[in-house]
Amino acid sequence: MGLSLFEKLWQEHRVERQDDATDLIYIDRVFLHERTGSIALSSLQADGRDVFYPQQVFCCMDHIVDTYPERSDETTMPSGKDFIVATRSHTRAAGITLFDLDDPRQGIVHVVSPEQGIVQPGMTLVCPDSHTCTQGALGALAWGIGSSEAEHALATKTLRVKKPRTMRVHFDGSLALGVSAKDMILHLIATHGANGGSGYAVEFTGQAVSELDMEARMTLCNMAVEFSAFTGLIAPDEKTVAFLQGRPYAPVGEAWQQAADYWRQLVSDADSIYDCELRVDCTSLEPQVTWGTSPQHATGISGAVPAPGDVDTLERAGREKALAYMDLQVGEPIAGKMLDAAFIGSCTNSRISDLRLAASVLKGRKVAPGLRAICVPGSMLVKAQAEAEGLDKVFIEAGFEWRASGCSMCFFAGGEHFGFQQRVISTTNRNFESRQGPETRTHLASPVMVAASAVRGCITDPREFL
Repeated sequence: MGLSLFEKLWQEHRVERQDDATDLIYIDRVFLHERTGSIALSSLQADGRDVFYPQQVFCCMDHIVDTYPERSDETTMPSGKDFIVATRSHTRAAGITLFDLDDPRQGIVHVVSPEQGIVQPGMTLVCPDSHTCTQGALGALAWGIGSSEAEHALATKTLRVKKPRTMRVHFDGSLALGVSAKDMILHLIATHGANGGSGYAVEFTGQAVSELDMEARMTLCNMAVEFSAFTGLIAPDEKTVAFLQGRPYAPVGEAWQQAADYWRQLVSDADSIYDCELRVDCTSLEPQVTWGTSPQHATGISGAVPAPGDVDTLERAGREKALAYMDLQVGEPIAGKMLDAAFIGSCTNSRISDLRLAASVLKGRKVAPGLRAICVPGSMLVKAQAEAEGLDKVFIEAGFEWRASGCSMCFFAGGEHFGFQQRVISTTNRNFESRQGPETRTHLASPVMVAASAVRGCITDPREFL
């Protein structure tokens, strides 16, 4: 019997089996950010322990940083500066590479790592952030951990982990114009539930996946955690190799050829067996948008707000609560719902390809009167590239605020936020209650739908603009 890609990576990194049915896994790379990484580094220092291999540890300032154009160390989060100052001090003492606010490479951790070529196929990579699975798009075994686990990984380069089961999600067919990786993952979660991937490492395969560019694959893997999966990953191919070539941390010379040859072998065997397999037909998939307070509350843009339906009592109560929170009525068309704000950013959809797609809709158009629109590039390199291509002018002339990089209003932590009960369409990954502000009502969508909706002032089918 053959092995899946996940099984191969797990076996290669297993140090030993533990008595409690867990495995000790070797960790190739550790990534930190200032909100949780500072806690791990502070605790490690208090225990009198050193970072075992600082050359393989990296840190970004991203979660609570100010994203206004002329930003400083001050943040909009109460006590946020304490995290920034502590992270700066601890990383310097430990000899860890820090992408600080004055570094042109600074950005959101899950954008910076692939951008710099730090994550590579076949590696294990952990970060105290749930969306670390984003980096599985490069054929790496990447997952989110807690601060205490980060401390253990920093000190030992190992982690004790219970091995998840395996799932393959096969996306058949090609995507139509205006349909994206964001729509693929939202549809999957809506169909099989936010707990559909619980306990599984999910491999994404199929024609639709193969046809995605690398940044779109990162979007797909990013929201594996919203499917409750341990991680999501995609086998590397020639697109992966081409994406990594020339990146600052990618191998060079003879080592490059050896690495590329190794990466090309990282595929699931034809006779590999998965604990669960799902198939999704992409040929008729339309742009998706959420209506409720979970990523599983999603529907096609031509759909209507669904009734709670014939589900268990707990799920029915959750849907009824979501409808009340979102101030929506059963049977109401989702398209045409008026909006107060639009947000393009986050580790899900803030890369250069995302900004190009949004700009293609915005060019020559204006944001609807009274609607606040914000664009936050995923890294300062993405921002610089967008400005070199003139995309910033497109956003600004359309009426968007053009920001510096950071997580920004992906989540509300007491700092900058949208207004009370405002309705927002957003490229982020979570639409939980008060996620983007006090009782803010968030609709998740792709960059093109957010751009189209910003122009119309209501939730809009982006295909009308393409």
